[in-house]
This record gives sequence, structure tokens and C-alpha cells, in this order.
Amino acid sequence: MVTDGAVTAEGNRIHYREGGSGPTVVLLHGGIIDAAHVSWPPVIDRLTPDYRVVAPDLLGYGESEVPPGSYSIQRHAAVVAGVLDELDLGPVTLVGVSVGGGVAMQVALDRPDLVARLVPIDSYGLGRELPNGLLSYALARVQLGNEIAVAAFRRSRRLTRASLGGIVHDLDSLPAAAVDAVYREVQRPTAGVAFRRFRDAEVTRGGYRTTFTDRFTEFSVPTHVLHGAHDDLFPVAWARRAVDRIPGAELTVLGDCAHWAPRENPAAVAEHVESAISAG
Repeated sequence: MVTDGAVTAEGNRIHYREGGSGPTVVLLHGGIIDAAHVSWPPVIDRLTPDYRVVAPDLLGYGESEVPPGSYSIQRHAAVVAGVLDELDLGPVTLVGVSVGGGVAMQVALDRPDLVARLVPIDSYGLGRELPNGLLSYALARVQLGNEIAVAAFRRSRRLTRASLGGIVHDLDSLPAAAVDAVYREVQRPTAGVAFRRFRDAEVTRGGYRTTFTDRFTEFSVPTHVLHGAHDDLFPVAWARRAVDRIPGAELTVLGDCAHWAPRENPAAVAEHVESAISAG
């Protein structure tokens, strides 16, 4: 059974979902319109028979508090580390998708005592180049476009579903439950706020602010990278480069996925996490 809880970390109320028993796996969701209950339910269902699974809503997402200020990777990582400390969880298997992957990587660098093994999935932080160059930068600076998009998604499940075509390889194969989860989450009055503040903090004219490309050799925990072959946001070449430089890292590429593997192929994600744990 999966239950809900909350802790205070870095002065902010952080909501989390928890279930199962055994070695602890912590799952960090991505950005845009996301939360623990959006990306992770089918993975949680597969892991809880053998593992204790904790999936927090990142700062500003889901049912977590939405405080003012910068929503940088560094701030998110400090909050996640605070959650692990408050729940006395470390060292854990730390899994993160997209923005959550970048947060997980930052935690592994800042607090390796909390991380037994690291599993970045289609992770932010593997490269600096913006997917559409200066256009991406311009869109990040003009946040009204995101607000208009969120307002449109609230009125139309069809538009919400169509928007997911940018992060999945085969939209027709995406389960209706995944679309429904995003559509429900976009109804939240604060939906989109955290992502806009993230873009303010992390998207610069020169590219993404946070990149670990110069720090790959500093990772000291076993790292098991999972990446979609068709990811257009963070290309698989970035994952290959990371694995070449992170000591002892391993890479698995999913041929049927783009950027949202936990919903595109949750069975493969759960299997990858279990394999990482088995590897020690």
C-alpha cells in the first residue's frame, strides 16, 4: 500500500509518497507538469513488493510547498538531501528522471553519504546546449507563453495529450492513465510555477546553467544511466559521453523510449533499478 506523508526540509513542507519495505529506493520526478503521482505510479507498483520506495514531490510541485525564490538544481538538491536526512533514509538508491535526474546527480556530488547508487534517467545536467538554441532561451525569458499553454491544457485533455508528444516516442502507445495524471495535475492552481522558476534559474543565453560535464570524474557512487534512444531534449550522445567519463558507470539505452521512460516503459525502468541494486 502506498501512503502519503510530509516533512519539513530547508524550511519547506515537502510531500512524499511511500510504500513497500526492504532496501530504500528514492524516485525524483521531472519538470514542466510533473509530480510523484504523475511519473512514478507504474514503477512504484513494480518495486514495492521488494523495496521501500519513497517518491517526494520536488519543491513547488504536486502537494509540496511553493515558496518564492530561485528553483535551481542546487536548491532542489539541498531540499532533497534535507528530506533524506529528516526521514533518516541514507544511503539510498537515488533515481531521477529529467530535472529529477539532475537533482539526483547534484545530491550524489554534494552528499555522497546519502547515496548508495545513482540512477539518472534521461537526465538534466549531461550537457549545456539548448535543444533549440536561442529560441529556447527566448521562450525561457518570456514566461507568458508557458502560462498560456498551461491555461490551454487545463481546458482540454486533448491538448494535454498532444503536448506529451514532445517527450514520448510513440504517443499512441502512451497509456491513458499517464495522460490523465498530467491532465489532473495541470488543474492545480500552481501548475507550471516551479518549472518557470527553474527556467529562470537554469536557462541562460549560453545554455543550461547546471552541467556536470566538467565534474563527471568526481562521482564516487556506482552510477547506472538509463536513456531513451529517441530523446530529443537531452540526446543519448550526452549519456554516452557521461558514462565514458564517470568512473565505472554503466549505460542502458531504451530503443522504444524518448524522454519519459517511467511512463513509456515502466517495466524496463523497474528492471533497470533492480539490476543496479543487484550489482551492488
